[in-house]
Amino acid sequence: MNGYTTRQAAAKIGISHISLTRYIAAKKIPAPKVQRFGGKFRVWTDEDIERVRKLLPKIKNGRKTRYQKQKGKRLKK
Repeated sequence: MNGYTTRQAAAKIGISHISLTRYIAAKKIPAPKVQRFGGKFRVWTDEDIERVRKLLPKIKNGRKTRYQKQKGKRLKK
């Protein structure tokens, strides 16, 4: 069983650590408990990383481009 930091886990998943942190904050991805090793860290296991890989395609990030917003406004009128 290997332990990974959030940055290492994000690299193994193939996304940036900022995206992974945002998904955790938005509660779109379950994160491992925070552990203390001289500081506070989340220790990711291989199973945690695989679980996130399976969830990632199902996550809707909610980002809209300017053109999608304009189209939505036109349809509402």
